[in-house]
This record gives sequence, structure tokens and C-alpha cells, in this order.
Amino acid sequence: MPSLQYVLPNGAEASYELHKRVTSIGSSEDNDIVLVDRAVAETHAFVRFDGRRFSVQSMVPDGVVHGGRRKDGSELQHGDEFHLGSCRLRFFLHAETSSPTQAPSAVAETYRQILEISRKLMMPHDIHRLLDELMDGILALTRADKGFLILSEGDELVVKVSRFPAGQNPPAELQPWSDSIVTNVLESRKPIIVADALNDRVFGTSHSVVNLKVCSVMCVPMLVGDQLQGLIYVGNDNVVNLFTELHLEALTIFGAQAALIIARALALNELQVDNQRLRERMENMRFGSLIGSCDAMRTVYRKVEKVAATDVSVLITGETGTGKELIAREIHNRSERRKGPFVTINCGAIPENLLESELFGHARGAFTGATVARSGKFQAADGGTLFLDEIGEMPLPLQVKILRALQERMVTRVGESRPEKVDIRIVAATHRNLPQMIASHEFREDLYYRLNVVTLLLPALRDRGDDVVVIARYLLERYREEYRTGPKSFSREAMAAIRRYTWPGNIRQLENHIKKAAILSDTASIRSEDLDLPTDQTAEVKPLAEAREDWQRQYITDVLALNNGNRTKTARDLGVDPRTVFRFLEKEGDKPDGV
Repeated sequence: MPSLQYVLPNGAEASYELHKRVTSIGSSEDNDIVLVDRAVAETHAFVRFDGRRFSVQSMVPDGVVHGGRRKDGSELQHGDEFHLGSCRLRFFLHAETSSPTQAPSAVAETYRQILEISRKLMMPHDIHRLLDELMDGILALTRADKGFLILSEGDELVVKVSRFPAGQNPPAELQPWSDSIVTNVLESRKPIIVADALNDRVFGTSHSVVNLKVCSVMCVPMLVGDQLQGLIYVGNDNVVNLFTELHLEALTIFGAQAALIIARALALNELQVDNQRLRERMENMRFGSLIGSCDAMRTVYRKVEKVAATDVSVLITGETGTGKELIAREIHNRSERRKGPFVTINCGAIPENLLESELFGHARGAFTGATVARSGKFQAADGGTLFLDEIGEMPLPLQVKILRALQERMVTRVGESRPEKVDIRIVAATHRNLPQMIASHEFREDLYYRLNVVTLLLPALRDRGDDVVVIARYLLERYREEYRTGPKSFSREAMAAIRRYTWPGNIRQLENHIKKAAILSDTASIRSEDLDLPTDQTAEVKPLAEAREDWQRQYITDVLALNNGNRTKTARDLGVDPRTVFRFLEKEGDKPDGV
């Protein structure tokens, strides 16, 4: 097992096995390795394992002294020494042996083999090829002539790879979970050698010994921290006392490294499978560049397909960040105008005194700074689609000119009197309540009806059910590839937090939080705290009984309104006793009127 040995300024020595992908070092008690030294920061450095190599990375500028130089971080090799503050640390890829019975050359050769096999395994492989090469390396390392690689899958042990001499096949009746040698290693989590298996008093009747007729047996666990990844079982049917303590130590070290490599490969394989499933699911949930399949979005998609083939004006409404421009582009891309331009203008982002010029263009000298004649957005969209975003922010005087341009399909540049003909389709969008603005004389009613031939209401993200999960995974995959952050997924807690949050900023807010988490997260799985979600926008989770009662009360209130307050008719429509209606209303502070 890779480890760090460290010496504190007071001379105290300690060792820490590196069983995690990221090991924190610092003076705070929250770290994995605590260094009591005034020169060491609370969280001073991290030792990381990326599946191939170990490295140390400082969290303070030039906080690591390695090779006689101050650095922010560097890769670690077996035996490397570095300093944090006044503390000296030494990295070991595997345990040092001091057995007097082994010649130094034999020990060196064994570890050279381990290193060589490990390097080979760290090359990119699919999981099946990786396990095959792992088994081949084990036989070469131990000089065994047969063996099994057994992995844990849930509550079961599964023989994933087996090796036998030519002409021999593994017996069909061999079951690893009923074998006494395997059971011993499983329960003790310690490696074992059986020197003369056929004559061994304890294990001579083991299923594997009897069925395989092995003389020498060695079995070691593969552990990732405290979690059992599987076991390595090797044997030889010709030689007793074949395996030595050096073999056992070497295979134990190799098994620890193999467990990490297999865990990484399995996680990567699972992530690839999940990504493939996600892509397939997203293909079924895609509508052009839009993702989602909730009922409300399917209703929008059906309307888009119908209106896209026509040339009618469309008004898209919905909260900020719900994807109104994406819908506008989808209408354009599915229309007969798709080969023409798609031109966007945000009516709320341009100063009022410049908006008319932006829309209709201007003549040379029309105003200070107009040194050349310029076309506007209406002319630029000729033959295509003009998307008027945030139309509710357009000032009233300009609304009159927009209305005339829509009616006549003619525009006049600022500073000119000659109109120009334009062939455009108008798609507008707003997050504001235009009927309310009409009532308060902030928006022209005639322009509203000119724009609002067909309305598309985009639902808020919080109302789209499981769409938020699919969109979140799609965004994570996109940012993972864009920023090369390595394999990442969401933890269960992070997924629950995404579902629970109300997303007042909708998809735009979701994008920002996932982008930040993808870049800053130090772990393979994004945790809920990495998302940095405000707690004041988290949906309240009520007990089921309370939620059911709230829904019933609201439904009774709605039906009562439909019946103009007639409680008796309401009870009859709902198929309940009138007293049930009275009881719910009394909880609201209302008193029955005897109707």
C-alpha cells in the first residue's frame, strides 16, 4: 500500500497509508495527516492519485520543498522526500522489505516486476483487457501455473478471469464463496499461504484444493481503503512450498495497486456506460437543441412544429433563463426561412435613443456620430427571422413604429423619408406580464395582438420534473469535455440537492452552478456542497400526510370558486359529505354559512 512517512519538528515519527484519491495535509485537525508545526498552514497541501501517478500539490505559494527547491507541486516517485514547513515527509509506493532471508537482488527484481506490470496496467484499457493482463501479470510475478481473479459484485463473488495450463479447464462446480480458503481471506481481510495444500490439516478439504489438486496456494485480498474489491487466488499443482513470504508480500502490494486500478477502470467503465445511456436518453428527449420531455415542454414542441411551417408571429413568454431564444431559433430552423438569417436584438439592453437606429438603421449624418449610413436589424433579417427579445422593455414611442413596420412590412431609416421593403418573420419574447402592462398603459394593446398570434409559454425549471436531472447531466458532460476536468458524475446527495432546489434563475442559473462545480471540484463525484446552492431557495419537504391535506384544501377551494361559493354543490361535485368541506374551510378560518 502506498504510504507517507513523516517526521515532526519534535522528532516524532508516523506513517499514513494513502488509501484515498486525495489526502489532505495541514495543521488543522480536519486533515487526514495533521502536522503540528507553526510553519504549516491549516490546509497546507494535498497528495493526489489520478489512477496512474501520485503527486503533491501545495495550497500556499511555493509551499512544498522537493528536490531542494520550493514548488507549488510535483509528481512523486517511490522514495521521494519533501518538506512542508519544518516537517519532513517521505513517499513510498510500496512497503520496504527488511527480510533477512531474501537476497537484495531477489527483492529488487520482484519490485521491478511489480513496477513494470503496474505501468503496463496503467495504460488505457477496456475493463476486460485490463483484467486479462492483470491475471497474466500475477502469474508471472508468482510463478503460479493457475489462478483466479475474483471480484465483488454487490453481495456476490464472481470469477472474472481464470488461468489454467494448456489442456486444463476450470471445474464447473468450483464456487469461490463456498471455498474455505477464500472464506478465510474474506473474513480476516489478510493474505494467506498454504504451503502443502493437499496435506494441510485445516485447508486440505477446501473445495479449491480438492477440485484443482493444487499443492501450493496463495490468496490475497484486494482492498481500496476498507472496501473489498476482490481477491487474487493462485496455485501450483506440481510444487509444494512454492510461495515464499516475499511472494506473499509482493502479491499483497500488487493487489493493493491492482485494486485501485480496477476501481478506477470500473468507475470509468460505469461512467462511460452511464454517459452512453444518457446520450441515448437525451436523444429521445431532444427537440433540436432543446432537452426535456415533461408534459409542458412536449406541448411547446407540438406547437413549435405546427407554427414553424407558417409565417405567423409568435410570442414566447416565461421566466428569465427558461430558453426563450432557443425556442425562437428552433422555430426559425424548422421554417421555410431556415436558409435565411436569424437576427436577434435585446430590446432591454440598448439605450432608448439608440434603439430606433439599431432596429431600422440610419442615414449618414442623421445624428452626431452617424458618419456612415447603416442598415438596422429589420434589414439584416430580410428573408429570415427577427427575434425581438424582451419586447416588454421597448419604450412606448418606438412601439408605434414597430407596429407600423409589422403591418406594412416597410421600414424607414432614421434621417431618411424613403421606406424600404423587408420580408421578415417576427418572433418576440418577454418575461413580463404584457396584459398587465396594457392595463397600466405601459404596452400598446394593438402591438400585443399583432405579436401574439400564437403564444408559447415556457415552464419554469422547477416545474419540469425530471428534466432538471437530465439537463444537469448533459451540462456536466459538456463542461467536462470543454474544460478537460476528467471523469465526473453527481453524487446521490448532489442529485437530490438539484431536484430539491427551486432554481429561480432557471436553466441559466443551473448552467452557472454546474460549470463552477465541474471546474473547482477535487473529487470524481460532484458533492452537494460543490454546487454552492443558496439554502433560502430550497423547496420545503413536508410529511406526506401534510402535503396531501394541503393539496385537498387547495382543490376544495378551487372547486368552491367554480361553484360561486356554494358549499353544498361543491360537496356533491366532490362526492364527499358537506361536513368535510366545512372542516377544511374552518382550518382556513372560514365559517360555514349554512348554504
